[in-house]
Amino acid sequence: MNRMLSLNLTKTLMAFVTVAALSLAALPSFAQDSKMQVAEVTQVDLNSADAETLATVMKGVGISKARAIVAYRTQYGPFASLDELAEVKGIGASILERNRDRLVLR
Repeated sequence: MNRMLSLNLTKTLMAFVTVAALSLAALPSFAQDSKMQVAEVTQVDLNSADAETLATVMKGVGISKARAIVAYRTQYGPFASLDELAEVKGIGASILERNRDRLVLR
């Protein structure tokens, strides 16, 4: 009986080690896919994007701040520079810097 228990335990341990090894083998592929997704940065034209698009693309900008950006643009005209975005209520230097690579002016 003791030998049978030992044999079952060995089989279970070998199955666990096999699953763990296969999982680790798949990890580099998963990590590479994740890096590729993170590296993809969507850019949006600050002067033509609607509020929903701005809220989706910009970090730290929800629909309320996105609507404020569109309202500012409507009132004052197109943005002449990305730095002007910091003049929109609720958008500070921090949000501007986090999104500088996501914004373009056309």
